[in-house]
Amino acid sequence: MSTPIGQRKADHIALCATEDVGFRDVTTLLEDVRLVHDALPDLDADQIDLSVTLLGKKLRAPILIAAMTGGTEEAGVINRKLAEIAEERGYGFGLGSQRAMHTRASTAPSYRVRDVAPTTLVLGNVGVVQARAMSTEEVRQLVGEVGADALCVHLNPAMELVQPGGDRDFKGGLETIQRLVEGLGAPVVVKETGCGLSPSVGRRLRKVGVAHVDVSGAGGTSWVGVETKRAASVGDQRARSLGEAFWDWGIPTAASVALLAPLGFEGIIATGGIASGLDVARAIAIGATAAGMARPVLRALHAGGRTEAGALLDGVEAELRAAMLLTGCANVSALRTTPRVLGGALAAWVSQLSAAST
Repeated sequence: MSTPIGQRKADHIALCATEDVGFRDVTTLLEDVRLVHDALPDLDADQIDLSVTLLGKKLRAPILIAAMTGGTEEAGVINRKLAEIAEERGYGFGLGSQRAMHTRASTAPSYRVRDVAPTTLVLGNVGVVQARAMSTEEVRQLVGEVGADALCVHLNPAMELVQPGGDRDFKGGLETIQRLVEGLGAPVVVKETGCGLSPSVGRRLRKVGVAHVDVSGAGGTSWVGVETKRAASVGDQRARSLGEAFWDWGIPTAASVALLAPLGFEGIIATGGIASGLDVARAIAIGATAAGMARPVLRALHAGGRTEAGALLDGVEAELRAAMLLTGCANVSALRTTPRVLGGALAAWVSQLSAAST
């Protein structure tokens, strides 16, 4: 039982904008990162430098509006609004999966944002299973047609297993990634889709030349949960039952960032449950280069348009700036090396998986 891509994309937007599709009992574990207070910071808050360089482009703040959608007229409107916000604020911007664009050329305009975001870091997006079936030239065309600076190759086996009509054959993923790293001619960012990247996967990616990852960890939107709700709506009881069992599956965002940090990646993007500037600061303090937000921005846009989305992001930047002042960090490089204490479940994830890899 397979749903047309356009309807699936419309379902995803509606569920993420209006339904409770977050993780139920699993958090990002960013709350287990304690930053050390500096009572004598010797800094002017207004002069703190939030800028970072990611994938060769300078961002005014270490923030991306992360991959969400594409493939329908509504998705195109959303992409353009979010890309405009990213351009105005100096953030990065991620497109949703371009699978629809590859199979139906008529959907290409829903992914084109360069006219409203000429200087923005734009990330294209394709699933590893779809890329496996495409030539490198076909993938290169997807990147070129939207003017993307880099390509996210997304991994989503848990989501696909629950999705009615989803993929079940995930062989050849690493070979596909290596082929693209070596032949695409644009940077490749390997990203999960809400379940996180383990150190084992990180080491395999480093061996084939991947320099940038997006952990997309557990604790934010559960894409298994999204597909579980879709399965329920079409009466697919098998998929619904499987989804209920695996709704909270995954590696928490903070654990994934902390475990990948020692592996030598040029850039680690922390997405998955990033909801505040303090989350951004904590993620950077444990090894992230930048952090991405998706559902909170979409929900704000849905609720109050660009005004509400802008207010949300103003708050994120204000919290990030405050966290940097209160840890004595004049710039993001200093934040990456600031003292921090890991507690609770995060400490257990890091100690046990770090020990297992030695």
